[in-house]
Amino acid sequence: MTMPSGTRAGRASVCVPLLVLALLAGCGKSEQPAPQRPPAQVVVMTIAPQTIPFISTFVAQTESSQQVDIVARVSGFLDKIAYQEGDLVKAGQVLFQLDPKPFRAQLEGAQGELQAQQARLTTARANLDRIKPLAQQNALSQADLDRAQGEFDAAKAAVFSAQAKVDEAQLNLGYTTIQSPVTGLASRSLQRQGAFINAMSSSAALTYVAAVDPIWVNFSMSQNQAANYRDLIAKNQVTPPPGGDYAVELTMPSGEVLKQTGKINFADPSFSQDTGSFLVRAVVPNAQRTLRPGMFVTASVKGAVRPNAIVVPQLAVQQGPKGHLVYVVNQAGAAEVRPVIVGDYYGDKDIVIVEGLRLGDRVIVEGMLKVVPGQPVQITQAGTAGAQPAASAGQAPSQPAAAADQEPSKPADAAKK
Repeated sequence: MTMPSGTRAGRASVCVPLLVLALLAGCGKSEQPAPQRPPAQVVVMTIAPQTIPFISTFVAQTESSQQVDIVARVSGFLDKIAYQEGDLVKAGQVLFQLDPKPFRAQLEGAQGELQAQQARLTTARANLDRIKPLAQQNALSQADLDRAQGEFDAAKAAVFSAQAKVDEAQLNLGYTTIQSPVTGLASRSLQRQGAFINAMSSSAALTYVAAVDPIWVNFSMSQNQAANYRDLIAKNQVTPPPGGDYAVELTMPSGEVLKQTGKINFADPSFSQDTGSFLVRAVVPNAQRTLRPGMFVTASVKGAVRPNAIVVPQLAVQQGPKGHLVYVVNQAGAAEVRPVIVGDYYGDKDIVIVEGLRLGDRVIVEGMLKVVPGQPVQITQAGTAGAQPAASAGQAPSQPAAAADQEPSKPADAAKK
C-alpha cells in the first residue's frame, strides 16, 4: 500500500532533530584517562662484598700409589696359589709357591762343592806353612815356595767361587716362594697350579698387587686455566692458601662427598704437547678402600679464597643481547638495567659477579618479569633464601646474610679460572 507523501516527509522531519541531538551529546562527552599501571612488586637484596671460598673442580681418575707386578724370577712348576684372588694381602704374605725340590738339590750340590774347596784350601795352607821356613833356610828352592803359594791362592779363590754358587742357589731356592712386596689388593692369577713357569718368557707374569691406602688422584689442568688462575691472583681477586696448602675433596659419581680429603703432592713441571695440559696429583687416605684404582671422580681443589666477592642468586642474572644483566633499584625507586660480568658459580643457587655491581646496590631477585626499566617499583618485605629484602625504595640498604662460613655445595666453574 502506498503511504501518502505527507506522512513520509513528516517522519523524516522528526528523525533529523533526533540525529542532531545524538551527535551533540556525543561531542559533549570528555575522554576518560587510561588507568595507571601499579608499580611492580619486587624483592631485592643489598650488595655487600664478602670473602668466599674459591674452588676449582676437575674430572680426576684414581691410581694406585704403588702397583707392583708379581713376576717369577726362576723357572719351575707352579705348586700352589697361596692367596685369595682380589683380596687384600699384606706385605710379606706368600702369594705363589714354585716346586722347590730342584733348587734345594742345587743348593746341596753347591754346599758340597764349597766343602771340597775348603778342604783343598786347608791342605794348601798347611803345605805353604811347611815350605816357608825350609825355603828361608835354603833347604828348598824358591820355586818350591812359589808353587806352594800359588796352590794356596788358587784354593782360596776356589772357596770364594764355591761360596758364590751356594749364595746363588740359596737365592734361587728363596725365589720359589713368591711374596707380596706391599700391602694392597691382589689381582687375579694369570697362571694356574701345575703350569710350568718360564722366567725368560711372558709366562713369568703371575699377577699384580696395587696399594690403595693411600691412593693417588690424578687430574689435568689446562694452560688456559693455569694462566687465568695466575691472573686472578695478580689482580688480588683470589688469595691462595699459605704455603700452597691446597686440600682436595672428592665427589663420587653418585654425588657422595668423601669425608677424607687429600693433599696435592706432585705437579708435572712440563705441559703435554698432545693435550696442552699438565698433570697434577693428590694423595688421599683410603683406609676403608672406598676408592679403587681406575675410578673416575670429581676433584674439588680448596684452600684459595675470593676476598670482597659479590654474590647474587643465579635467577637474578638475565641474558641480554649484549651479555648478562641484572635489574637494580636506583635512589629514585625506579628499576634500571645494569650490565654485569659473571664469574663462578657459588653453591647451588648463587653466582659471583666480577664487574658491574658495587657496595650498596639493590638487586632485584624476584619479580623481574614485571619490571619495566625506568618505571618505579615497590619493594616487598618477603625475602628469599640467600637474599636480604629492603622495606622500601627509600630505606637504607640492609646487610645481607654472611656467607663467608657457608660451604659451597656446587663447585666453581673451572673453565672460568
